[in-house]
Amino acid sequence: MSLTYREVKAQYKALQQTYDYLLAKRTEFTAFVRAQGITSVTFVGAGSSYCLSEAAAFSFRLRTGLPAMSMAAGDLMLHTERYRSMLDGTLIITPSRSGSTSEVVEAIRLLKTEKHTPLLAISCVTDSPLSAAADFSLELPWAFDQSVCQTRTVTNLYASNLLLAAFLANDDELITNLQEAIQQGESYMARVEDDIRRVSNFNWTNAVLLADGELQGIAAEGAIALTEIAKTQAHAYHLLDVRHGPMVTVGHDTLVIAALSDSGIEHQRNLLRDIKERGATVIVFADRMAGIPQEFFDLAITLDHTLHPAVRGIPFIFIPQIAALAKAKRHGINPDQPDGLVAWVKL
Repeated sequence: MSLTYREVKAQYKALQQTYDYLLAKRTEFTAFVRAQGITSVTFVGAGSSYCLSEAAAFSFRLRTGLPAMSMAAGDLMLHTERYRSMLDGTLIITPSRSGSTSEVVEAIRLLKTEKHTPLLAISCVTDSPLSAAADFSLELPWAFDQSVCQTRTVTNLYASNLLLAAFLANDDELITNLQEAIQQGESYMARVEDDIRRVSNFNWTNAVLLADGELQGIAAEGAIALTEIAKTQAHAYHLLDVRHGPMVTVGHDTLVIAALSDSGIEHQRNLLRDIKERGATVIVFADRMAGIPQEFFDLAITLDHTLHPAVRGIPFIFIPQIAALAKAKRHGINPDQPDGLVAWVKL
């Protein structure tokens, strides 16, 4: 059993600790944000944490009433002066496994040299460089992945970002729903893992992940997991946007993992029909499967309990994680030691 697999299977235990910890920080966090007098929020990350930043910025735009965006740390590091005016009045939030990634740390240092910019650091270690630089620090050491490829860490950081948005929006329904997702996590993994392995057990050479809203960011992270763990080309797109060019890459050697929404069922049904006609193997993930004929997918993964659309990102990410691990095992790839990668980049 690989270390990566053990960390995947341990993610819900870590999520409960993260949930309890952040709930205890709710009042302190909201008071901190209000005291800053900010006009926007900017999430900064690299690699997996950039994908999470994309999801988080969407959550904040949708829920808090604050303009929010995400920036790749390397881009910000290289072009700090060019972007400085765009970041005036913003709160920087850095979701990070190590709190030590060079591009993130250096970008923050450069940004703070001329004018104080408030920083909220979320890291999965204690006493990291980002925590030391932060005005407000959240530390989740129980969510740290020892393996090179992040799995448990990204799920916990995704949940953290979602909770922070819910706190600012006073969205208690979302907060409660997240606890429900955590509580059903162990039974969910046990119920769907074998089916994911069975359906993805063919010689696929590329993967396409489809999702909208916050789930598009977590789908992009799923594509990274497939690339890193299984050495497979993988890309993420918005659901209907796959028609605008990327559809040419879909064929008999393609695994498609699609997170469906509750609206626009006819358009989603037609999209799945077209993807199946191109010969792809399709796993769909949905709250429920009303209105989608069985011939348009190979596996439907549904939930035992209705979840908020944003919260569904937590069970959704398990699908590409397991598909990646299954393919790695099938091809004799050690998922704990991907060639050419390190746990976090030090320039």
